[in-house]
Amino acid sequence: MTKHLFATIVTATAIAANNRGEGDGSTLSTLQKITRGNDQYTTVSAEAIRWGLREYLQNHCKSETNRTFDPDVDRYSFKNEQFSAEEYIDDDLFGYMDAKKGKDNEDATTKRRGALEVSRAISLDPYWGDVAFGSKGGEKGKTSIHSTEVHCTAYQYTIALTPESLKKPERAALALDAISAVRHVGGNHARFLYDFRPESIVIRVTDDPSPWIMDVFKRIGESVGCPRLVRLVEVGDVAASELIVAGEIADTPYGKQLEALGVKVYRGVKEAIAAAKELLSMEVTA
Repeated sequence: MTKHLFATIVTATAIAANNRGEGDGSTLSTLQKITRGNDQYTTVSAEAIRWGLREYLQNHCKSETNRTFDPDVDRYSFKNEQFSAEEYIDDDLFGYMDAKKGKDNEDATTKRRGALEVSRAISLDPYWGDVAFGSKGGEKGKTSIHSTEVHCTAYQYTIALTPESLKKPERAALALDAISAVRHVGGNHARFLYDFRPESIVIRVTDDPSPWIMDVFKRIGESVGCPRLVRLVEVGDVAASELIVAGEIADTPYGKQLEALGVKVYRGVKEAIAAAKELLSMEVTA
């Protein structure tokens, strides 16, 4: 039976400004937003999250990473622009596309769909239009002042991966390691640091090809809760044995409820990632 890995992550709450303006020299940096009901929420693209995952792979498995980023010249470089999912971890996880035409104008595009799917991250809190101002040093001019939209919030996103879709299924464990250590997600980080690591996480290893656990976290007071996840386990749509839950959610009444229902609950995210890697290893090689 094919095994699937899903995880929904909620980050820590901090001041975010994770998008650029019209360019690096722009004096206005705006956040991407979506409307849900009567409120606006800020969002971080899946591409930006993948950027963060690539950064982890570049720092920890550089010899096996095809595309790497040089911050000194603000430029990517490739070891092999022909790509190789067998040879490179990032080509295997994220896929690639080299769009081109052949000599007779036939489609000669080389592409591979990424095995690791990543959703957009959506803020847990509505956005009310907060803006911060800054100024460059030295002599002031018309463009000295810059403004940046900021949002004090946490973000929630989901990943999906079928290890058998990878050329090397054991690379699924590397994806889990990267998720637990995302630092940058692209955007306006020259001025703002935003920690994108998991504060709480739910991991599901299952035969079910549908995640079911997307968007299960929500803001409740000053904390974060997961009443939808509790309900999914209670009604049997998601088996408790398929879940690993960890982080600050473990110390809430929802964590206690899930533990009572038979879910593996860990207070530490790193401990949970280690347990998920072990479970994945047993399930995928079984």
